[in-house]
Amino acid sequence: MFFSNPVLEIPKHDPELKSRWSEERVAEWYAKQGWLIGCNFVPHNAINQLEMWQAETFDPFTIDKELSWAASLGFNTVRVFLHHLVWEQNPTAYLERIELFLSIATKHSIKTMFVFFDAVWNPYPQLGKQPEPRHNVHNSGWVQCPGFDVLNDPSKYESLHHYVAGIVSHFKNDERVLIWDLFNEPDNMNMTSYRDDNYAQHKADLSLQLLKMTIKWVREIDPIQPITMAPWQEGEDWSCHTRSSEIDNYMFAHSDVISFHCYANKEGMQKRIEVLKRFNRPILCTEYMARPFGNTFEEILPLFKENNIGGYNWGFVAGKSQTHCPWDSWQNPYENEPELWFHDIFRSNGDAYRENEVAFLRTFIKEGKAVQQQEVA
Repeated sequence: MFFSNPVLEIPKHDPELKSRWSEERVAEWYAKQGWLIGCNFVPHNAINQLEMWQAETFDPFTIDKELSWAASLGFNTVRVFLHHLVWEQNPTAYLERIELFLSIATKHSIKTMFVFFDAVWNPYPQLGKQPEPRHNVHNSGWVQCPGFDVLNDPSKYESLHHYVAGIVSHFKNDERVLIWDLFNEPDNMNMTSYRDDNYAQHKADLSLQLLKMTIKWVREIDPIQPITMAPWQEGEDWSCHTRSSEIDNYMFAHSDVISFHCYANKEGMQKRIEVLKRFNRPILCTEYMARPFGNTFEEILPLFKENNIGGYNWGFVAGKSQTHCPWDSWQNPYENEPELWFHDIFRSNGDAYRENEVAFLRTFIKEGKAVQQQEVA
């Protein structure tokens, strides 16, 4: 259900808006997908995108096993991060590994959202052997894409064209790919970890330049998949374009499907949802679930179902990314595993962190999909 409402003012001269999917087209697409529920996925034995995708550490056996656990919950989609350095090393081999990943995911009836760029965590990515995790530190080895050396120099942005266009062109008619997420949290300054405050311009301005180029590259290819980009900052006011940041307004205005991140409790999530209905488009929450904040499956999934919103929780199998530890583990060492996990659902041996939570997921998702099928029928 979508609601008609005046939204934000957008530049009429912006050529990329001519290619934005109409409300009718994107509503029709969304109705065909069923209730989209899944997670942000990286196998437990990969500390970051590079370790997941490089030839030496790409592990289809573990991916297959862990996606089978996702399917057992009723998950039908995953959000997966790519990286331009792997593409630049060997484009053909990278496409082959992506093809294999999609084949595995499809075997489990899972569609994939791919993310091209990411502004969060380590700004100095390097190919080769990746570092071992720092003890109980949340995402201690996750890397940005592109790194500081590229993002800080707009003259290098065109070098990323082949990466984006090569992947989108290859999969432009492939229904195994659900949607393209162009840039994860592009204005995230990493102030609690790496403190990205040494850019020639403000990081958000640089990311917006790259984002505008990326949209142009993807729109020129005209894939069957829609595109999205997710505003994320909890303190931002999205109720009106005059109150939102320039980059948030741009992402909302150019997304076919509206997406957002929210780790707030039930009340905070409800407020976000009500504000985003003004865009009259399908909504995906592409990051949520932080137990210490009250953002739990039991509290949030009923909101998503009631409002026909798709959701991707952060974290799946606790492993090298250590996202079962909280964000403040960068400042406050955790000698032992936290009693209350921050993210993640399973241990690496397949045991559930919380059996009752997994039971809830299986039951609620199954019932939610059944109700939606009846409504469609």
